Amino acid sequence: MENLDKNIVAISTPIGNGGISIIRMSGKSVAEIADKVFFAHTKVSEFEPRKLYLGTFKYEDICDKCMCVYFKAPFSYTGEDLIEFQCHGGMTLTNKIFECLCKVGCVPAGKGEFSKLAFINGKISLDEAEGVIDMINAESESELRAGYNLIQGDLKSKVEVMQNSLTELLAKIEVTLDYPEEDLESETYLSIENSLKDIKSDVSKLLSTADFGRAIKEGTKILIYGRTNAGKSSLLNSLLQYNRAIVTDIQGTTRDTIEETFLYKGFKFVLIDTAGIRTSDNVVEKIGIERSRMMLKSADIVLFVIDGSKPLDDEDFDIAKSLSDKNTILCVNKSDIGTVSDVGKLGFKNIINISCENGQNIDALKEKLYAFVTNKNVNNNSTIITNSRHILALKNTLKNLDTALDAIAQKIDLSLISIDIKNAWLSLGDITGNSDNEKIIDDIFSKFCVGK
Repeated sequence: MENLDKNIVAISTPIGNGGISIIRMSGKSVAEIADKVFFAHTKVSEFEPRKLYLGTFKYEDICDKCMCVYFKAPFSYTGEDLIEFQCHGGMTLTNKIFECLCKVGCVPAGKGEFSKLAFINGKISLDEAEGVIDMINAESESELRAGYNLIQGDLKSKVEVMQNSLTELLAKIEVTLDYPEEDLESETYLSIENSLKDIKSDVSKLLSTADFGRAIKEGTKILIYGRTNAGKSSLLNSLLQYNRAIVTDIQGTTRDTIEETFLYKGFKFVLIDTAGIRTSDNVVEKIGIERSRMMLKSADIVLFVIDGSKPLDDEDFDIAKSLSDKNTILCVNKSDIGTVSDVGKLGFKNIINISCENGQNIDALKEKLYAFVTNKNVNNNSTIITNSRHILALKNTLKNLDTALDAIAQKIDLSLISIDIKNAWLSLGDITGNSDNEKIIDDIFSKFCVGK
C-alpha cells in the first residue's frame, strides 16, 4: 500500500487565470510545513480548525496575500491533517507556490491520491469515491443526481445490509457444523435458502436499474435513419437547434455518420445522423450506407425519417422491415408542405408529423424521447446502478448466490455452500472496497484528476 508518512501537495483548481487558486496539502507534518511559509497573527499549527485566516504566503522571492484553512485530523477529507491555501488565481503564481511547498517538505500528489487516502482512512467507500468522479464528470442533471446518491452512501448502505445478512448465514453454518449433536442441519438448509432468495431479490432489483443507469451516464443513442433527402440532417439540426450538418438537395450529401449530444430535461441524448439508405454505385457512399446499417445494432431509439410530401416507395418499405425489432419513431417530415404518404402501411404505431423547416412538433418529438427514458419504472431519485464495475460485481454476486442455492437444493455439504456464500460476500465487497482486491482500488483512483 501507500507510504502513509509522506506529505502530499497538489493544485486542486484548474490551471489558468482566475480569481482564486487552491493548493492543498495532506499529511502528518503539513501544519509544521505551513508554519514555514504562511504568516498570520498566529501560527498555522495553532489555527482554529475549519476557519479561514488571512495572511501572507512568503518563501524566497514568492509572496502573496492569501487565505489559509487548517482541517485537523480526523475531521478532514483525507482523514489526515489537511491544509488549503487560497491564493490569487494565475498560472505562474499558483505553480510557484506549489513548487515552494515541494521544497519545504511535500511531494507531488498522484492522481486521486487525496481521495485514496480518504478511502484508506475510512472516510469514504469505493463507490462513494466513484460518486465523486461522476459528479466531476457529469454532463447532465441526471448524472449529477446519480453521482450525489453514490456520495451520500445509498448504494453502500444497501450493500452493507446484504453483506451483514451473508455474514449471519456464515455464522449459522459454523454453529451447525460445530454442534452436529444438535441436529440443526435441516433447519439450517431451509433458513439459508430463504435468506439467500431474499438477498438474490435485492441484488436483482439493483441490477434492474442498470439500463436506466446507462442512459443517464452514457446518454440514450438515437439513430436518425431513412432514405436520402428525407430530411435526416435537417432533423439533426432542428433537435440541436443549430446547423451542425450540411443540408442540400443533392442526394447522398451525408456520407458518414455525424454524432452530437443534446440535453433535455436533465437527460443526455446522443444523436447519430446517418447516410441515406439507397442503392448507390459510389464507393464512399456505399461505405457510409453500410456503416448506417451497422449503427442500428447499438441504437436505443431509431428516428425513421420519411418525406411525407411524396408517396412511399419500395425503399421505404424495405427500411421499415429492417426496423421491425427496434424502438422506432416514424417521423413524417415536411408536414408544412402537406402529407400524401400513406404512413399507416409502414406498420408503425409511434408516428409524429414534423417539419424541420418551421420547427413543427420538434418539441413534441423531444417529449417522446424523454418519455422513452423515463418510462422505465425507475425512480430517478432511488439507487441507480450507473457503473459498469458495479454491474459486474452484482452479476458475480448473483452467480455465487445461484450456485449456493443449487447446492442447497442438492443438500451438498454446508461447508462447501459456505464457500459460495463467502464468494458472494466478496463480490459485493468489490463495490464498496470491503474486500481484499487492491487492484480494483488502484484502478479506480487512477481515474481521478491530480488534486482530488
